[in-house]
Amino acid sequence: MSTEIKVPQLGESVSEATIAKWFKKVGDSVAVDEPLVELETDKVTVEVPSPVAGALEEIIAQQGDDVEVGALLATLAEGAAGAAVSKAPAKAEARKEALKAAAPAPAKEAPKPAAAAAATSSIAADHPLAPSVRRLVDEHNLDPKTIPATGKNGRLTKGDVLQYVASGGEGMTAPTVPDRRLRRRIADRLKEAQNTAAMLTTFNEVDMSAVMNARKQYQDAFVKKNGIKLGFMSFFAKASVTALKELPAVNGSIEGTEMVYKNYYDIGVAVGTPTGLVVPVVRDCDLKGLAEIEADISGYGRKARDGKLTVAEMSGGTFTISNGGIYGSMLSTPILNTPQSAILGIHNITQRAMVMHDGSIQARPMMYLALSYDHRIVDGREAVTFLVRVKQCLEDPARMLYDV
Repeated sequence: MSTEIKVPQLGESVSEATIAKWFKKVGDSVAVDEPLVELETDKVTVEVPSPVAGALEEIIAQQGDDVEVGALLATLAEGAAGAAVSKAPAKAEARKEALKAAAPAPAKEAPKPAAAAAATSSIAADHPLAPSVRRLVDEHNLDPKTIPATGKNGRLTKGDVLQYVASGGEGMTAPTVPDRRLRRRIADRLKEAQNTAAMLTTFNEVDMSAVMNARKQYQDAFVKKNGIKLGFMSFFAKASVTALKELPAVNGSIEGTEMVYKNYYDIGVAVGTPTGLVVPVVRDCDLKGLAEIEADISGYGRKARDGKLTVAEMSGGTFTISNGGIYGSMLSTPILNTPQSAILGIHNITQRAMVMHDGSIQARPMMYLALSYDHRIVDGREAVTFLVRVKQCLEDPARMLYDV
């Protein structure tokens, strides 16, 4: 009995995906719930598991193909039929090897002078490459068979590869990266934001002494009670909520011809992944404490790195925080995460000489803040006031506790 494997529902407004890779090949045995194929959508990568135990009978959609929801991906042979399918490739390979062994060996000819270099390279290809050599070959996108080998028994050495690269050897090509669906979608959304929004950025700076002292003072107790470290992002999320409540336009969006103001606070936290930037959403930040927010962010970070984020986890945010500071950024102008009306960019903390209220000059841990906003819904006064309010909350976190 055969079971059809089809493209599952991928979430609201997502109707198409790209085959990123197959985990199994035809004839491989498969267990229930074992991943068969990875699909890449506009927002996330999704693994499609096997609904039954058996063997992969036929692959319909190949790696790189675009497929719609409901499209047939493959067929699985269940039970005894699956066992027969899984043995077939092995039997075919055994027959192939038997025929090869029975065939008479062709007479050897002396290599022609013109083919001497090729012969040396073919000898090198028969030997496994050392890790350092393989790394160089991969970095420069080279075919090891085209590189003259001088090592013992015709082995390719690191020096051979370096000399070949230095001489600009033939066969060298520039490495390429596939234009993956997620990267394309990220590019489209960023360009859409630039084309449609009247985007503007305003800046401020914040003294991070109070937050850093709070983390230092309460970190051990916080970890002991909650099992997670107290980070910076939860402070920024709570400070943003305080400011958003007072300036609802910054928490709004333009949808069609209407301006929509939200009375809930779902904060998107931009996370870098190997395939691009994704923005999972921490729900109801106004109702959560620092520990709950930190736990959500930590969990999303792990999922993002493993490619396990779902569409639902990245949908419906009202405001976004992007932390370029983890990469060493001092200042940036973040692009809106449409249809949201604003995004807060936070950066690295550096010791800078600051003139204090009493006229003294002190080294303080300072951070630049950047708020990019859609001027169609947020005016300059609101944007500046928002940043000032965030600054006040971070420089005196007790304000958030007492709502002042």
